[in-house]
Amino acid sequence: MTELRLTEHARARMQQRAIPPAVVEALLAYGRGEHDHRGSTIVYFNKAARQRLERARRIRDLERYLDAYAVVAGTGEVITVGHRDKRIPRH
Repeated sequence: MTELRLTEHARARMQQRAIPPAVVEALLAYGRGEHDHRGSTIVYFNKAARQRLERARRIRDLERYLDAYAVVAGTGEVITVGHRDKRIPRH
């Protein structure tokens, strides 16, 4: 896998929110993206992404992080990460 491109803000949030790099890699590989209409994409695990994780036999490793999300800039750099506590709006 290619090296993660993270901003300093994203690195700080990963540490503060106890989200390991493997989760961000899985989000980028398996997650669903929703445009936020500000030039970025919110990537998260929806039902189909969870099924893909299951088929790849990675669901057990990431089970406690299935509520995680990442915001990715148009340049491909991860801006921030966090844990969802509400639905991501689909447009």
